[in-house]
Amino acid sequence: MGFQSAIQLAARTARCRLCQPPTSKSWFSTKSAPLGGKNILLMGPPGAGKTTVGKIVAHKLGLPVIDVDDDVLERTWKMPVAAKLAEVGGRRFLEEEGQTLCNFSASGCIISLTGSNPLHTEAMEHMKQNGLVVYLDVDSDDIIERLGRMKVNRIVGQEEGVSMRDILLYRKKFYEKWLDMRVFCGTGDTVEEVVEKVLRAVERYQAHDEETYVSTRCGSAEISSRKTYFSDVVIEGLAADGGLYVPKKGFPKIPKREWLRLISMSYPERATVLLEKCIHPHDVAALDLRNMVFKAYGNNFSSERVAPVKHLVHNQYVQELFHGPTASFKDLALQLMPQLFAHCLQPMCNFLILVATSGDTGSAVLSGFSRLSGTDRHRTGVLVFFPEEGVSQIQKLQMTSFREGNARAVSVLSDFDFCQKSIKRMFGETGLTGHLAVEYGTVLSTANSINWARLLPQVVYHSSSYLDLCRDGVIKFGEPVDVCIPTGNFGNAMSALYAKQMGIPIRKVICASNHNRIVADFITTGQYDIQSRPLLLSHSPAIDILTSSNLERFIHHVSGRNSSLVKDLFSCLDTQKHFQLPEHLLGKMQQQVQAGWCSEDDCLAAIQEVHTQSGYLMDPHTAVAKVVADRLKDDSCPMVLCSTAHYGKFAPAVFKALQIQNVPQDPMEQLKELEAAASGPEPHREMMKCTRERGRRVHRVCQADYGVLVEEVESIIQDSFLKVT
Repeated sequence: MGFQSAIQLAARTARCRLCQPPTSKSWFSTKSAPLGGKNILLMGPPGAGKTTVGKIVAHKLGLPVIDVDDDVLERTWKMPVAAKLAEVGGRRFLEEEGQTLCNFSASGCIISLTGSNPLHTEAMEHMKQNGLVVYLDVDSDDIIERLGRMKVNRIVGQEEGVSMRDILLYRKKFYEKWLDMRVFCGTGDTVEEVVEKVLRAVERYQAHDEETYVSTRCGSAEISSRKTYFSDVVIEGLAADGGLYVPKKGFPKIPKREWLRLISMSYPERATVLLEKCIHPHDVAALDLRNMVFKAYGNNFSSERVAPVKHLVHNQYVQELFHGPTASFKDLALQLMPQLFAHCLQPMCNFLILVATSGDTGSAVLSGFSRLSGTDRHRTGVLVFFPEEGVSQIQKLQMTSFREGNARAVSVLSDFDFCQKSIKRMFGETGLTGHLAVEYGTVLSTANSINWARLLPQVVYHSSSYLDLCRDGVIKFGEPVDVCIPTGNFGNAMSALYAKQMGIPIRKVICASNHNRIVADFITTGQYDIQSRPLLLSHSPAIDILTSSNLERFIHHVSGRNSSLVKDLFSCLDTQKHFQLPEHLLGKMQQQVQAGWCSEDDCLAAIQEVHTQSGYLMDPHTAVAKVVADRLKDDSCPMVLCSTAHYGKFAPAVFKALQIQNVPQDPMEQLKELEAAASGPEPHREMMKCTRERGRRVHRVCQADYGVLVEEVESIIQDSFLKVT
């Protein structure tokens, strides 16, 4: 059917009734609407195609279509909209337009709003009472081209000295305020493609029950018995059966033209669009999500680009993930995750976030949750366990600097694996969790990467690094890149695989291990064996891990979501300390990821070599990635190294790598000396501030005893939630 014919047919099939008086108009559908009696309100700037799209959507759904300009304003005013605007001027026009809309009502219709309706608060509140607002988010260049072709002259604010781009930019904040569902239009999308996106958006809005999560260990019979939503998994963290949550239907695939449009956008704008596609608006409304994202990635990051990509050497690039408040890649997730957590909190309960850290997660969690305010902050406590001898001096200073409110960092005379295993054991003991809930009204949760809300935001920065390379002209969209990631708990690598699933052309995900090399050995052999395997301290402590939690998600992914296999393998790991991946899956796994490991000497040599070549200082984790990337590269495409921490967090190792003698004992002096030696990256202001204000910090140190850790949990609950003020 031709485009014009579709419009004419849509107009003929509209069924509505107009009630007197003429200034109070009511339209009622005689058809069964997809949202019951609710209207579908198409919102967007002038030139977004609302009228045309509305007519075709109405035809496809068999519903009445109403164009506010033609069917409401001009009928009421008995004059063209352009004439009204010329007669009364922009300010009075907005008020009269808004009041006219307040006197209008409809049910079960497709309504194309004007571009200026969202500027009138009372009118939009009235329309939203019985309407789903679908925002046609069209590229500004596309709109300006269309308006120029149409010679439109009835846009509020369209006057001499004001560019159309300025008008569109000003209005965007109003569209973002009112939307329920965003239809993100790719560069050059056709009307028919936009129509299909609108229909899918409405369908998705209704189908909240289809955007659920399952445990990696949960069979199909158990899945059907309970619906678990995003808001549930954020709070629960770990599934009741010990598995990790994953989206039941996987990740959405994003079309190329949408990726192309994202290239010119800022990091928060990219994050908003991508996360909206992964989080249903019934769990987190679009406006709330946008506000969280822009708060998470604002002036708390020292780089305006948040996670910038810079050229390193040859065909290698480094994505600097350390510009957040604690100088670690963990900030990219943990400046957002606490806000999601607070949004999803159930009333009448306190929550204690338990965290095991090998160094970076602890300070990032404490920083993220410290930014909560009001009731959310009072109802949420944070307890971090870290190995006393397994973190750097700066990492320890950062964690122990958080001593106010419901937050505490406690060191343990053991390693990270003991801390992590103890927390997982607490979650699995119903007697303990029940006691805490009944006795103290407190529910346990976690902010480690086993929590889905920790992992999901990391997908954004892997996508963003590729888009940055496109923006800078290094590649064209569709050309492949390799990504090399220093790997411990596998969350960072897993999020890169999810970005690939969404449509980012990552060719190889390379996992780089230090001399603990548990992940590298597993990917090479398919055997996961921690029997009699000691955890070795290294210059890269954040990946000093033997039990890699997110491998469970990866095996679930590569096995075609075989939860029975996952359950058997990890039960075997718990009881026998090893498992062997079936032979047919080993090849499939190696098609998706490669791996290598790096000795301590090679790590330090890489820091020195890059510094000699360019003046750039890498931290030891980035150096591990550099060594492994050099071994596995084929130079046929760019290689992105994930730089997961600022070099200043590991100053002693960097001094050793640079073979600098007479290293100052004072951490502040160490940072100053390294700053003088480096041409980049720039000093980290928050880390310098934390070190400068360190004073004399005393923190609790406890024995490697599970019972002692449980006592610490009960102690912070009593101190945080049972105080009489």
